[in-house]
Amino acid sequence: MSKKKIAIIGECMVELSGAIFGEMQQNFGGDTMNTAIYMKKLASERIDVNYVTVMGEDALSQAMIARWQDYQVNCDTVLTDSNKHAGLYMIQTDALGERTFQYWRNDSAAKYLVRHAKFADIVSQLKAVDAVYLSGISLAILPIDDCNILLNVLADLKVHGVKIIYDSNHRPTLWASQSHCQQSNNRMYQLADLALVTFEDEAQIWGFNNLTECREHLHQQGVRQLVIKTGEKGCQYSENSHSIVNQYDARLVDNVVDTTAAGDSFNAGFLSYWLLDHDIASCAEAGNLVAGQVIQQRGAIVPIDNSILNSTL
Repeated sequence: MSKKKIAIIGECMVELSGAIFGEMQQNFGGDTMNTAIYMKKLASERIDVNYVTVMGEDALSQAMIARWQDYQVNCDTVLTDSNKHAGLYMIQTDALGERTFQYWRNDSAAKYLVRHAKFADIVSQLKAVDAVYLSGISLAILPIDDCNILLNVLADLKVHGVKIIYDSNHRPTLWASQSHCQQSNNRMYQLADLALVTFEDEAQIWGFNNLTECREHLHQQGVRQLVIKTGEKGCQYSENSHSIVNQYDARLVDNVVDTTAAGDSFNAGFLSYWLLDHDIASCAEAGNLVAGQVIQQRGAIVPIDNSILNSTL
């Protein structure tokens, strides 16, 4: 089996956690980077995972890139900008364990991906990959005109035979408006060979009352293969006409510690198998099993045991 290549477009930020004006830990986080790292953990050398973003040239940005490379994520498509820096967010946890986030990302380097002088070079490289994956966050952080340019780039890549994969991963405060959000998501549905969405996100964007409404809308817009994630219930899969729906149940987890990156890690498990042409049942099982491990540990990037997967990559 030949090695597959995927490019993952997004933003990864500096993460601060701990007591304010006390001991704080530094890390990094971002939905697309979480997926990239778990794909490498699962697929190792079988899939070349390339990350596409813009970072600063400061010591913190460069240290983050080095950490990604430690996870074997290919950073040849990571651009740098000497005038910008990485975004930052801080996690605060109250006495009951509830987490709140505060962000500093309005002028982050990743917002200016499309405007970077070397963006055209990246686009040329993307024509050589098997698939491009991005999320709603990847689009929402961009200025409206830049978002539309990226959508046009994706449409051209699709013409060149690149598979387009999308997770809406809805963060309402990042979008310029509800109409821009809906228009951008519908364009992504038109482009998506595979959509990996969470029902709660789609319900928030469109006001869907049930999975059937969600499924019908996404297929009508053009999604060929659709996975709707439903949390502890697992996921549903449908294809093209959506007349046949397959349910893939998640295994019950007794000790849910932290649901951070549950959807991101599911996507990694599913995509690792999907890119290597495994059947959908194996893809869904991999996604459910990886997410099940992640939510039993604290943090976005945690150790996982590949031996629990029934299908060998």
